[in-house]
Formats: sequence, C-alpha cells, structure tokens
Amino acid sequence: LMPVLDRLASALGRNDERPNVELAVELAASKDRAAIAELAEALSGGPVATANDAIKVLYEIGERNPELVAPHLETFVALLQSRNNRNVWGALKAIETVAAQQPNETRRHLEAILAAADRGSVIAKDAANGILVALAANGHAKEALPVLLDRLAGAAPNQFPTYAEQIATVATGAHRERLAAIVRTRLPHVA
Repeated sequence: LMPVLDRLASALGRNDERPNVELAVELAASKDRAAIAELAEALSGGPVATANDAIKVLYEIGERNPELVAPHLETFVALLQSRNNRNVWGALKAIETVAAQQPNETRRHLEAILAAADRGSVIAKDAANGILVALAANGHAKEALPVLLDRLAGAAPNQFPTYAEQIATVATGAHRERLAAIVRTRLPHVA
C-alpha cells in the first residue's frame, strides 16, 4: 500500500481536493491512527503543499470521526501561529471538529483561537463561531456566550444570519434576550 503522504493531492500532482477527501473518507472508516499521526506530523515540517493537503485530510476526518483527530488538538493549536493562511483556517476547522469532544482542552486555547480567527479569513471566523457554539453547548456557556454575542454584534452582514442561527441553538436566559436585541438592531441592515 502507498504511504499516506504519497496519496495527498500535491504528491499525486493534482490541483483538486478529491484525493484528499477520498483519503479522509478511507482513514475515517479504517481508523488508521498511525496514518493520521503521520498526517499530523506533516503539519509542522516539510513542504507547504504537503501541510496544506494534510490539514484538509485531517479536518475532513474530524468531520466524519472526531475521536480520530482529537489526540492532535495541540498540533492544530500550534498551527494557528503559521504564516500560511490555509493552515490557520484549516487548523481552526480541525479544532471545530473536536471542540464538542474536548471542550475543556479547547477552552484553554480560546485566546489563541480567537486571535487566529481575527487575523484570518471568513472561513477562519466561521470555524471560530462553530468552536464557541460547541463550547457553549458543552459546559462553557458562561464564558462562550458573551464572546459569541460580542462577535455577532460586529459580524459581517453575510455572516450574521448563520451566526445568529447557530447562537440561537445555545443561548439561554439573558443571553437569549441580548441575542434578540442584536438581531432586532442588525436585521434591517442585513437584508
């Protein structure tokens, strides 16, 4: 069988994500922890194209079977410092897949997660919102909801509806009231 890094799109000379997604589907099904660990190791060294493909495979695995990538949370957090925007938002998407499973560990890195999201792309901000929603749903509502609502108040118009819907699934009490107030204020300007 071909080594896992040789099966990444860039190693195959491909410019599309199909080989990466197919590899993720296969690894999520086979639960090949050694191959997954090899992908995680590829994030911190070697060619940029390999790291870009590896993070794609890892977050795709995480979407299908988060427990397989959960042991690599610290590696994803370390990647948030990368100067490579693709790796930063890919790491945030990977963290998002494991946040519900590892809420306490994820919460410890919230400052770095939010700083990376604020420096990053729309995808990075979307992933940060998802991470915060997962934290709010898994024992950290007291901390996560104020941050979510502050971020919602300043969210881009195209992101606002999605974020508001996500937050509505976890907001309770006074947070629900503040959510309603933000929606009432922002809605006329979003449409």
